[in-house]
Amino acid sequence: MLDSVINNKEFTQMMQKHIQELIIHFFQKEQNFGILCKIEDALFEPSLPEDIVSEFRPLTLFFLAGYTFETAHIQDNNLVFEAGFGTENFGSLVHVPLVSIMQIIVDETPVMINLAIYQPEDVPTKVSDKKGEKNSMASFLSNPENSRFVKDKK
Repeated sequence: MLDSVINNKEFTQMMQKHIQELIIHFFQKEQNFGILCKIEDALFEPSLPEDIVSEFRPLTLFFLAGYTFETAHIQDNNLVFEAGFGTENFGSLVHVPLVSIMQIIVDETPVMINLAIYQPEDVPTKVSDKKGEKNSMASFLSNPENSRFVKDKK
């Protein structure tokens, strides 16, 4: 059930719009913030050296403050900013698809959480697995406490 929500194109578009509006609001208020994003979706120009890339985790936090905040902007549904990496402060322009931003954080507190699954335009969406849905529902209904969440189909 949750899969049908988080993989839904309209839900993804709503989340993208919400993320964009929130970031623009922070830009206007000059509020520094962090983003927790899926690093596999980020693009670095120029590419980062392998010793730096190997240190990234699948979900990576970038904090936008100072020069990084000043260079940040939204372009083509991406948050774009300049940042320095590693001990040599290797400079790179970072492009993060808005929908790949999983959290926006202010003062160590998440102010936005994104559950939408980013699907690049050229990747076909996953076909629904009806058997998996039935197994999931059976598992859900096996707990008597969950019956209160199911609407009666009368």
